[in-house]
Amino acid sequence: MTTNDAPAFSVLGTTAVLFEAPGREMTLATQQRIWSLAHEAQEWPEVREAVPGMNNLMLALARPPRDLAGLRDRMLERWESVAPMTREGRVVDLPVVYGGDGGPHMADVVAHTGLGVDDIVDLHSTPVYPVYALGSHPGYCYLGGMDARIATPRRKVPVLSIPGGAVSIGGFQTGVSGSAGPSGWNTIGSTRMCFFDPSQEVPALLQPGDAIRFRVEKVIR
Repeated sequence: MTTNDAPAFSVLGTTAVLFEAPGREMTLATQQRIWSLAHEAQEWPEVREAVPGMNNLMLALARPPRDLAGLRDRMLERWESVAPMTREGRVVDLPVVYGGDGGPHMADVVAHTGLGVDDIVDLHSTPVYPVYALGSHPGYCYLGGMDARIATPRRKVPVLSIPGGAVSIGGFQTGVSGSAGPSGWNTIGSTRMCFFDPSQEVPALLQPGDAIRFRVEKVIR
């Protein structure tokens, strides 16, 4: 068994631990097991919060663990037996303006993939993208399901600030910025949808298990 075939367990400070699922591919089946493990671990007496990420699960603990090895063994054992959790969430349509000032890196994706703008827009807007996890900044959704033909490496020099609603590609993933901030991804379009409103009872618009479908509002060349 190689390192990539086995789960990993590490300590984050004195009151948190990180479980990482085996393998480098981010699949919905793996993520569903992460959701299930998070749901289970949330009921463990020493766990204050279980936070699912992409291919990983962080446990915030109520206090420094007395039996770290026991906690590790329990997580590894439950990973082997836990059943995937399916979630029938909402599908949210996002109107996107591709290219133009709101998509300043479309030309970079064209140059890397060798595809035309229309092909990139078509391939990007065809799938229904499941929300795997929330993170990075408030309201941000990590999505699965992007067509590998438009995969583009992250930028060597990050952009200091992109606006909320920026639609971007980073490696084999795509995402939408929930708020303004720095980014190392390639921004190909924008949407006016608001993903995070702290005045609401549930501030984040989407949750793991929901899905996004990008709708082409306009293409600016």
